[in-house]
Amino acid sequence: MDVLWMVPLLLIPLLMWTSSAFVFYFKKFFYVAWMMCLALLAIPLCILKSGGRDVENMRVIRFLVRHVKYLLGLRFDVSGWEHLQTEGPYVIISNHQSSLDVLGLMEILPDRCTMIAKKELIYAGTVGLICWLGGIVFINRKKTSDAKSVMTDAAQTMLKDQIRLWVFPEGTRNQNGDLLPFKKGAFHLAIQAQVPIIPVVFSSYSSFYLRKAKQFKSGTIRLKILPKIETKGLSSDDVSDLCDKSFNVMHSAFLESSPSVPQRNGPVSH
Repeated sequence: MDVLWMVPLLLIPLLMWTSSAFVFYFKKFFYVAWMMCLALLAIPLCILKSGGRDVENMRVIRFLVRHVKYLLGLRFDVSGWEHLQTEGPYVIISNHQSSLDVLGLMEILPDRCTMIAKKELIYAGTVGLICWLGGIVFINRKKTSDAKSVMTDAAQTMLKDQIRLWVFPEGTRNQNGDLLPFKKGAFHLAIQAQVPIIPVVFSSYSSFYLRKAKQFKSGTIRLKILPKIETKGLSSDDVSDLCDKSFNVMHSAFLESSPSVPQRNGPVSH
């Protein structure tokens, strides 16, 4: 019987060495399970620190999550730190490739900054609860009227509580080797609050992480923090132009930081 227990222990390193699909599923399972365990640890810490839901709890979450990249064999090469040295509220926008983006987000997350996320996330067990405690703003992507109402409330909260919000304007995960057209909610938000936008670009994960090919190797992610884009004096009539401008600077930075990604020809459509 003792020998039987040893078989899986011997098989795991063998499969890690010989099967890329096994490595993919093992790392994905470990990542989800470990994040849920970290959330379980963070919940009482956040309640003790802030008494409940508070953006200040993101400090606790950031501290607990920052080591996870090493366990997955990932590194971040960050440039443009100086652009986050901006006083007061602002909106951070970034491209969105997978759940691994959370690790990059926590790598550079400024103080008093939380996220806008899909409503379904709140039902993700301990992770959903810690997201709620961290002040994450949940939106129903299927109901445009609800999403607009949440964005209006978020703009008021940003100014009242002096917080920053991180938004993924593509609206969904995308690993097609390019950026998806941006949805306009983040730009309505920034203009309503009259706060700057700070674009952040993650380089392509395709050299180490491919979901369809079941590949998850070690790798380095280049994270570019770009100069802020001001919105003072802009109105709702300027949303489309602001969206286009933000997309174009991020798309250029994405191609520069991801040399393996082919250049796309033709105009950008939104």
